[in-house]
Amino acid sequence: MHIAEGYLPPVHAAAWAAASAPFVIHGVRALTREVRANPESTLLLGASGAFTFVLSALKIPSVTGSCSHPTGTGLGAILFRPPIMAVLGTITLLFQALLLAHGGLTTLGANVFSLAVVGPWAGFGVYTLLRRSGAPLMVAVFFGAFTADLSTYCVTSVQLALAFPDPGSGVVGALAKFGGIFAVTQVPLAVSEGLLTVLVMRLLVQSSKGELTRLGVLLQGGDKKEAAVR
Repeated sequence: MHIAEGYLPPVHAAAWAAASAPFVIHGVRALTREVRANPESTLLLGASGAFTFVLSALKIPSVTGSCSHPTGTGLGAILFRPPIMAVLGTITLLFQALLLAHGGLTTLGANVFSLAVVGPWAGFGVYTLLRRSGAPLMVAVFFGAFTADLSTYCVTSVQLALAFPDPGSGVVGALAKFGGIFAVTQVPLAVSEGLLTVLVMRLLVQSSKGELTRLGVLLQGGDKKEAAVR
């Protein structure tokens, strides 16, 4: 997903940076409020950021100028909501660009928009919809993480298609080509990430029940669904 340094035209790079900026600014405010109100959450915040950093650093070569990998943003979005994940994802992408040559500074805005903005919101939306529909926690967690991963690559496909339309079929043809190539590696990766996120959530349910209750992941006092997943 990480679009390489200098790969996007300058106008596109600037446009995606401008689109990402409001989400990151809002996320900084949300993160500041969370840390001030609940200092004990810093450990779980750090773990969520580390989860994203490690998974999104496991890259597999894919489309020229990009790559495939898990994203790790679903977990943080479920725990702390998408605005905070926009900040954690931006920090992750910045450090990866500077330290691992994974992505780049000129393409940071585009990568932030796909991984740290759209992915968390899409994943959290699916997770919330399933929970409100009565789905068990772990089922909602799986599909939330799966959606966060896959939607990131759908957006990256759009970004690349807009920047490099097919000479014959235009943006639509380019989108089909980029999306088709990504799908070969990303669908299995999204399934794997969903399963891994479920495993991590199970561990958190066992070790941090009080914190998950405060965050609204577990219901106050518990219910039959929560008892079943534990």
